[in-house]
Amino acid sequence: MAKFLLSLHVLAAIIAIGPVTVAASMFPRKAKAALAAAGNPQAAADELAENAASVRLLFRITQIYAALGIAVPVLGIGTAQVMGVMGSAWLITSLVITVVAALVLLVLVLPRQEAVVSALAGRPDADPVGAAAGLKLLTMSTGVFSLLWAVVTVLMVLRPGSTTHA
Repeated sequence: MAKFLLSLHVLAAIIAIGPVTVAASMFPRKAKAALAAAGNPQAAADELAENAASVRLLFRITQIYAALGIAVPVLGIGTAQVMGVMGSAWLITSLVITVVAALVLLVLVLPRQEAVVSALAGRPDADPVGAAAGLKLLTMSTGVFSLLWAVVTVLMVLRPGSTTHA
């Protein structure tokens, strides 16, 4: 049972966390190009439409795979319980870092992505200047999100002090 749950946990991490990390990382560059085209009267309409569509798609991928990513810690906790390692320092540290990564995504990344999408859609409550100004923080936040997941991955592989260490 442990190997089955571990396999599901690893598959969920690859299938959910990989796409959200890539989409979130690509978003700031595409958003910058789209906002620049939106603010330039000489920009071609098809260029603006293509950039805006890319931004909307990356935002949607980030949202959907973030929701699917909930399966990763759920399956991880189930696996840890079956393996009897719930009290291990490496696991607790990984869970804490996972919660921090989720907060970075929910509090810093997704709202800024949504602000850009709203600005590009021309919604009346949108702030195009604020959306453009937030791109540096968005870029940094997605980098932090990616780094946190890299640390979790290393901890999962190394399992320092684990009794299941091979």
